Amino acid sequence: MKTGNRSRRTTLLGLLTAILMVLSMTPLGYLNIGPLAISFNMIPVAVGAAALGPVGGAVLGAVFGMTSFLQCLGIGGSSAMGVILFDINPLFAFLQRFLPRLITGFTVGIIYKIVRKFCKVGIAGGVAGFFAALLNTVLFMGALILLYGNTQYLTDLIAGRNIIVFVCAFVGINAVAEMVVSTLVTAALCTALERARLMGGQR
Repeated sequence: MKTGNRSRRTTLLGLLTAILMVLSMTPLGYLNIGPLAISFNMIPVAVGAAALGPVGGAVLGAVFGMTSFLQCLGIGGSSAMGVILFDINPLFAFLQRFLPRLITGFTVGIIYKIVRKFCKVGIAGGVAGFFAALLNTVLFMGALILLYGNTQYLTDLIAGRNIIVFVCAFVGINAVAEMVVSTLVTAALCTALERARLMGGQR
């Protein structure tokens, strides 16, 4: 029984990893609606954190973080900001792209386990999806300011504005849209996985 459960969890981790890599390294990971670009990349991380626990979430977050860093090198797509940050300091670019996603995946796994004690899977999954998008944005921007705050590049971007005003203007309504999408989709996927008996973190 334990072997079968372990096999299912390993299969789910592999499937979510594959989905995440496709989303992260192709245009499929983004939905452009007018001026908005909504990213789906944190959804597999949120689902994995809920179904597989904090460690599974951390693994998937690490995968996302690595694909994000590779885009600084033009691998699997290109990030204009990433290229600039890599040129300024390659180590900081790796930390800024990698650590926020790993920490987010691990933390969301903990959040899901706590919420699941009091709520149904769908609600707990929605909470996990919301915090996955929120923490990814907050930690990503926090790392950007912490590591590159004294550089000319970021000084020019901030342009004398208050840090909070800069962050809100930088992430814009995109972050809000991502939180909504991540909440709804993660809730639906966790419910489906629960019916397939693939969810962990039971009461």
